[in-house]
Amino acid sequence: MALTDHTDRADMKDRINQLEEYLKEDSDDPFNTYALALEYLKSNPKRSFDLFEALLSKQPNYLPTYYPFAHLLIEMQQPERADAVFRQGIDIARRGNDAKTLRELSAAYNDWLNN
Repeated sequence: MALTDHTDRADMKDRINQLEEYLKEDSDDPFNTYALALEYLKSNPKRSFDLFEALLSKQPNYLPTYYPFAHLLIEMQQPERADAVFRQGIDIARRGNDAKTLRELSAAYNDWLNN
């Protein structure tokens, strides 16, 4: 098992290094920041938080950000901020007529509120 853990950590480090390079090469592509933030969720939540914050600040219409960022905020015991992130994502999805994302964010938000 220790070999697998070491291999998994090495693979994750390789992915992070590759994603960091992609971000350096094209910082205007929101997917590069988003993918790196997702990769850091388990190993470095603070770095993930910073990346999501930067992404929302720079490109607030990038809808994939809202679901994982709201859940990270819940895990970080920031319910007021999570609530605001969910609501902002729902509003942007509604204004953009993105019915699928609107349904997904609304369902996740309602599940969180009811639990």
